[in-house]
Amino acid sequence: MVSVGDAAPDFTAPLTDIDGDIESFTLSENLDDAPLVLAFFPAAFTGTCTTEMCTFRDQMANFEDVGATVYGISIDTPFTLTEFAEQNGLTFGLISDTNRELVDAYDVAMDFAELGVNRVAKRAVFVVDGDGEVTYAWVSDDPGVEPDYEAVEAAAGKLEEPSEAA
Repeated sequence: MVSVGDAAPDFTAPLTDIDGDIESFTLSENLDDAPLVLAFFPAAFTGTCTTEMCTFRDQMANFEDVGATVYGISIDTPFTLTEFAEQNGLTFGLISDTNRELVDAYDVAMDFAELGVNRVAKRAVFVVDGDGEVTYAWVSDDPGVEPDYEAVEAAAGKLEEPSEAA
């Protein structure tokens, strides 16, 4: 599993942006927007996942205050994520991992065997700094548990550049 101090696995995947446009997103090409909060969730339109993404939406001002850029990541298609974002008024990008390359690279895959669904994302959050280093990692084996949003915000805030005195 990816841990604090590790280099964040680089990836390129489809991103649904806040305007509903789908474009290619490469982690290493977006480190200037760090700290980056990568919030993995099992599936769009499910109870806890919707609550989690809406909580990030509702707390977006706090993340913006510390200069953080938030991305949700799931195995859903970009088109599903576009609809999910629109229906829930999400104000941050969603990354599609239909090939499960990210869940494998970050070692956060889990199965819902009773439903016949394999290799979905565990609920997990990673904060990545401008050098591509993981500075915060939280992974839950219980898909019903949400992250500690204040801890994620605090971790991202530690990476904010100090403001210069006037």
